[in-house]
Amino acid sequence: MAPGPAPHDEFALLPDNAAEVGLTWRRPTVERISIDVGGGQQVSALRWGTDAPEIVLVHGGAQNAHTWDTVALALGRPLVAVDLPGHGHSDWRDDHDYSPRRNAEALETALPTLAPDARLVVGMSLGGLSCLALSARAPRIISRLVLVDVTPGTDRDKAEPVIAFIAGPERFDSFDDILARTMEYNPTRTESSLRRGILHNAYEDGDGTWVWRYDRTWSHDADSVAEAEGFAGQWGDVDSLTVPTMLVRGALSGVVGDEDVVEMKRRKPDVRIEVVEGAGHSVQGDKPLELAGLIESFLDD
Repeated sequence: MAPGPAPHDEFALLPDNAAEVGLTWRRPTVERISIDVGGGQQVSALRWGTDAPEIVLVHGGAQNAHTWDTVALALGRPLVAVDLPGHGHSDWRDDHDYSPRRNAEALETALPTLAPDARLVVGMSLGGLSCLALSARAPRIISRLVLVDVTPGTDRDKAEPVIAFIAGPERFDSFDDILARTMEYNPTRTESSLRRGILHNAYEDGDGTWVWRYDRTWSHDADSVAEAEGFAGQWGDVDSLTVPTMLVRGALSGVVGDEDVVEMKRRKPDVRIEVVEGAGHSVQGDKPLELAGLIESFLDD
């Protein structure tokens, strides 16, 4: 099961998302839904709009579907943002295996129900690798793919700042403590956006402490995730890509190196490469309007 109490109104902060980036506030239609993916596991998601979803958004490790809130508001399109297993309001796996290939299994079951006619799938970091694995496992599901600040060349050294953050304390004495650590590791983000992120990604326990909402059993082993999964093995998934693909890099992030871009182009010569200035690894959090604009242009390509 997913831990922690659900927020009273998880959409109450959306006007703040809009105000921070200067979007005109129009209350969207958005709801939380859940899909049975087998084995007694439920995958949770946010469905935006009432028409058939055009886009699927898949977050990174130690994040959740709300990381896309501002992007979803900016796009104004019907879409689905998924909580990966072990994250957000999705159930935890008994084996605590949240590798890209295990996540792809859950996505293969969930997406044909959540967004059967999606025109585009966007995956960030772990979500990007999971979508890449899905494209190899079930190519019929993905017709266009956006990878946000990740390639199979991501390794322990490149991801060290991310690993250090998610492998930190399990429990914090106060909200101020969890906010302080989050701000320390996310210098490209505003305090207000990080406050919202924590409220979606952590909860206050019965003793007044604050606890992250994702499966800490996975995060405690985060420094060996890249080694254990062997992300470099997913270069073969790039070889099998036949759909239009875009790689979006954060200019201030070291998670994707220039050599990774060279390798992407070698294996998929028609890949579109975009760099977002002023963005770190979490491009959707740092520069949501710019990312939304790239997604729009890629849909129209």
